[in-house]
Amino acid sequence: MLNRYIRVIAGSFVLISVLLAKYVNPNWIWFTVFVAVNLIQSGITKWCLMEDILRKLGVKDKNSSCSID
Repeated sequence: MLNRYIRVIAGSFVLISVLLAKYVNPNWIWFTVFVAVNLIQSGITKWCLMEDILRKLGVKDKNSSCSID
């Protein structure tokens, strides 16, 4: 369940930032870059900030990490 939340949030962030970059200000594309860098970092280090945030908000899962497993 936790991995689903992470995927939905990351995908939403990317979609929202692309729309904001197109319709509001092109600098919003940097938010897309930030999300991408965090996804790459979590794949390399097996540590995910969004996972920690969701756990503190009470989301529980038997599996951890931002991997697609």
